[in-house]
Amino acid sequence: MSKVPGWLGRVGAGLTRMGQRLDERRAAGERGEDPVPAPESVPAPPTYAPAVAARPDPVAAIPWGLRVAAEAGWRLLVLAGTLWVLMKVISEVQLVVLAFVAALLITALLQPTVARLRRLGLPRGLATAVTAITGFVIMGLIGWFVVWQVMDNLGDISDRVRDGIDELKRWLLDSPFHVTEQQINDIAKNLSDTIGTNTEEITTAGLQGVTVMVEILTGMLLTMFSTLFLLYDGKKVWTWWLKLVPAQARPGVAGAGPRAWRTLTAYVRGTVIVAMIDAIFIGLGIYFLDVPLAVPLGVFIFLFSFIPLVGAVVSGALAVIVALVTQGVFTALMVLLVVLAVQQIEGHVLQPFILGRAVRVHPLAVVLAVAAGGLVAGIGGAVVAVPLVAVTNTVVGYLRAYSQEQAMRAAPGPHGATAYRTAPTPAPGEAPKDTE
Repeated sequence: MSKVPGWLGRVGAGLTRMGQRLDERRAAGERGEDPVPAPESVPAPPTYAPAVAARPDPVAAIPWGLRVAAEAGWRLLVLAGTLWVLMKVISEVQLVVLAFVAALLITALLQPTVARLRRLGLPRGLATAVTAITGFVIMGLIGWFVVWQVMDNLGDISDRVRDGIDELKRWLLDSPFHVTEQQINDIAKNLSDTIGTNTEEITTAGLQGVTVMVEILTGMLLTMFSTLFLLYDGKKVWTWWLKLVPAQARPGVAGAGPRAWRTLTAYVRGTVIVAMIDAIFIGLGIYFLDVPLAVPLGVFIFLFSFIPLVGAVVSGALAVIVALVTQGVFTALMVLLVVLAVQQIEGHVLQPFILGRAVRVHPLAVVLAVAAGGLVAGIGGAVVAVPLVAVTNTVVGYLRAYSQEQAMRAAPGPHGATAYRTAPTPAPGEAPKDTE
């Protein structure tokens, strides 16, 4: 028998090992174990081949700042979409929202009176009825008095306006502005032509004014009914609303609600006091300067004072214009000085003293809030913008402090060296206490 060649023996040995591995995998599969993977031999690259760096993870390749910006960006988009939908809903029911907000402001003004009457022994229903009826009667009398004064002095005002326009025309002709009579006549002619050309638009505006009056009356009725129910069942309404808040956030919201209400009450009462002082002193100044409609102008100043910054400018400009067209340039300048003096006293003395730090809002926030409120909901939005910002500031501050307090309570207590550092220092002659 011839000798088996060496290469043939090596082939046979390799086949034998392969069979053994197959038997091992088959036996492992029958036992439910993972089969042993066959080792793979990868030839090493040649020495002259260039080194190829491994590709990084795509997430790790994005800079950290860009990832944070992207995470914040999509959340801001969700918030912006939510706010947009909320604004669209509010714009559709704007009359109802403004009526309810006005009822909240009136309730914040009248609720302390209801509380005093309750402490005097009156039932809740009777105290609410007396307060609401008295408040609405006073508001109605003020409105009637303003209309009566305007209608009673309308004829005199028309004559004075014509005389004032003639005096203003003479003053412009003699002024250093080099205004000619032909230019003044051209301005008057263009104004007359504009009014004649846009008669249809003016008629349409008048018809729209009728619709606006109907909406105003509807809003007033909604405000009155909402005020009555808020004065009578305010706590029940607040308790019902708390049930809609998730259980985890309910304690924080329950604590923020009374603080927000105190802020709103302080703001409304302080604003009413400041507005009354402005109206009285500016009205007295206008009266002693012999400007007509001093009392109605004082009432307008009182109402416009509820719009911070902007209301003072508008009401002051109205008083100056009336003084200019009725009494001349000198009286208008004196009225302007009176308005500026009272506004300076209000801004630097009355508001810090009466409103206090609890409801103080930065002037930039006031301007932006009034502008945004005016763009969204007109005059009503401008009136409620600043108290909304003040209440939001109070709520956010309380919730931040509440969350920090809850986090400190949930944190583990100090121990060891930390407990020693945080332990109170004993008084002289007192034995130190054990911190463990």
